[in-house]
Amino acid sequence: METNVIENLKLSSPAFSAGDTIPEKFTCDGEDVNPPLEIGDFPEGTQSLVLHVNDPDAPSGNWTHWLVYDMPLLHTIEENSTPGTVGMNDFGEAKYGGPCPPIGTHRYFFRLYALDTRLSLPPASTRDDVLAQMENHIIGTGELMGLFSHHT
Repeated sequence: METNVIENLKLSSPAFSAGDTIPEKFTCDGEDVNPPLEIGDFPEGTQSLVLHVNDPDAPSGNWTHWLVYDMPLLHTIEENSTPGTVGMNDFGEAKYGGPCPPIGTHRYFFRLYALDTRLSLPPASTRDDVLAQMENHIIGTGELMGLFSHHT
């Protein structure tokens, strides 16, 4: 993917602040629904948004929890919503799968990408397919990181 992307999108959540613990409601210990997100500062020329939620601390490597593409330019992603076309997560489902680390505290990155095109991929496309289609179309990014420790 491009290396000269501008990190200019604002991405935040009324449910947790950057670097804080993600509330249990949005994890496998709770209702396992997506948290609400707020978005701002779309670059000129933005045609669609992609949201990728991943855990780089997973034992198997970079674990995708949620992948949404061809989102319109929204300022709010509501809690427990489907804001665009949903891709396949690493749980093998085309839906949000909340934080559920097997051990320790993991970091969860909510990464938002502004694209100068729509991807027009079928539902349940894979992370690799989405990332390949995004290449050379990213005109802005934003990021929100939260933490979670699974209580057994």
